[in-house]
Amino acid sequence: MVWLFGKKTNKKWTFADPPNVAVITTKSIVSREDWIANVFHDEDDGGWQFLGTAELSTDDAAVVSLENIVDLDPSVEKLTDLPLGWQAWRDTSDGIWHRQKT
Repeated sequence: MVWLFGKKTNKKWTFADPPNVAVITTKSIVSREDWIANVFHDEDDGGWQFLGTAELSTDDAAVVSLENIVDLDPSVEKLTDLPLGWQAWRDTSDGIWHRQKT
């Protein structure tokens, strides 16, 4: 059993990283003003980046838990096996994820 935002669920956690691992995203994604269009699984440190469609700026940067990202957009669970040094992207908020080595 996994606890998500204070609630028990029988849903199995599918990422190799723990739910509370810190990931990079944007305030626009967290506030749901933007959607996750690009995901990077960094080769150098194993970190994750979940980025949207807006131009990147340091003022919009945010650090949240991987669990928060899954809650915001459960479709990212399709990327649990994204290898280190790879990226995934999609053209629409409900589109198919494409992958390639960075």
